[in-house]
Parts: sequence; C-alpha cells; structure tokens
Amino acid sequence: MEKDIQKVYFSGEDIQNIVSRLGKQISEDYKDKNLLLVSILKGSVVFMADLMRSITIPCRIDFMSVSSYGSGTKTSGVVKIQKDLDINLEGYDLLIVEDILDSGKTLSYVRKILEARNPASIGICTLFDKPERREADVYADYSGAEVPDEFIVGYGLDYDEKYRNLPYIGVLKPEIYAE
Repeated sequence: MEKDIQKVYFSGEDIQNIVSRLGKQISEDYKDKNLLLVSILKGSVVFMADLMRSITIPCRIDFMSVSSYGSGTKTSGVVKIQKDLDINLEGYDLLIVEDILDSGKTLSYVRKILEARNPASIGICTLFDKPERREADVYADYSGAEVPDEFIVGYGLDYDEKYRNLPYIGVLKPEIYAE
C-alpha cells in the first residue's frame, strides 16, 4: 500500500489534533442538547470512533450506509441506502459525521431524508472538505481541514475498498486509479 502513495498529506498526529479540536468545539456547542452522531459508513468509521472519544458530553451514535461511488473515483449521483438508522430521530440534535465532503450530492440527499424524520436540528461534521468540487448546496458546520482536488486515501478513506487502514492521509498516485 505504501508504494501507491505519492505523498503524505496529514500525519496521524495531524489528524488527532484536528479531531481533538473538532471534539472540543462540538462538546461546547452541543452541551445543552440531545446529541446523536450519525456516521456515514464506511469511510467515516475511523473518524467517528476517534471523534466520539474526544467529545466530553453525553451522546448517542448510529450508522447509515449509503453508496454513490461503486469502485470509481467520482460520484455517480445515484444514491442507494444500504443500511438505514436504527434510532427514531425526533428530539435529537443530529450531527452527520462524514469523512470527506466533495461534490455534496450524497450528503445533500441524506440530509433531505433525515430532515423528513423531524430531528430537533441537523448539523454536518466532515474531517475533510473539498469545496472546489462542490455541486450541491451543502456545507459543513464543522470541518477539520480543507483539501485540494487530489485523490486522498487513508484513515477510513478508500479507493476500491483499499487503503482505509492507513494511519495517515496520503495522496494516491494517479496511475493507481487511472481509467
């Protein structure tokens, strides 16, 4: 796997500093709320595990699995729910936890679905934001770092279900995903 990485963008230590900062801010902002963290699988599972441990207030968690990529590098725009939430959302202050926000198409779709379930509020927390790729009108309330339009993997982010287990964020060599 290491040989497929062009350069390391964020070290494991860099990521932990970002997660700690986000956890502190979320703990402060949601201190008097009924926080429910909703992880969008599979990419955000590593981030979610570390983020929830850095949050110092009571919270619940749930998971949703959606797909719009298949094995490609760009979203297809067609969103399929593979696993829905188990918790009734009424009365909860939802915080959707995502690994990366790029086109925003999938997250926009998920947000509309969840809004219809009457939560008290919905926020978005993303580890990484690629605003130059945005195609939908969706923005993060909490963003760990802005990244350029390069194909990054590691710490939960994948290409074709590989590289999620890297402890850092690296730029994948273009020849690995070239069509």
